[in-house]
Amino acid sequence: MSATTTPIAQPALTSSRPASGADPGAPTSSASWQRLEEQIRWYSHGARRNKRWYLRIKVVQIVSAAAIPVLAATSLPTWVAGALGALIVVLESIQQLFQFHSNWTHYRSTSEALKHEKYLYLAQAGAYATAANPSAALAERVEARVSQEHASWASEQNQGQGQGQSHEK
Repeated sequence: MSATTTPIAQPALTSSRPASGADPGAPTSSASWQRLEEQIRWYSHGARRNKRWYLRIKVVQIVSAAAIPVLAATSLPTWVAGALGALIVVLESIQQLFQFHSNWTHYRSTSEALKHEKYLYLAQAGAYATAANPSAALAERVEARVSQEHASWASEQNQGQGQGQSHEK
């Protein structure tokens, strides 16, 4: 295309919604839909945050571990290499304490499961195809998934505390 030619105008994309405004039966008007959207946002944000912390910690650990043999071959004081070794231990302890990797994978899994429910609901497929009240079915399925995630998290927390207590005895 030369500089003097102009592209052919494309037709405007139109919405599939009626021109009369918001449909009162739209999913966004139901409490179950709003809860679903809130939970997807929360779990997606939590997954991103935990992934970032996990990756930051691991990158610092890898760089520190790679630097130790290099520092040992130089004339720097030995405490520098020792400090990097201690940093690796501290970072791994922080990772174990806050469970960034586990939270990242669990939160991402829950977020994706909730998105799956969202798209099944929008398509009126799966369990929603035959449900007498799809909105109620959505609420039940979303709450079941969120409750399952909470129970899994609580179990991991109790398991971690139990391990800490057994070392104290």
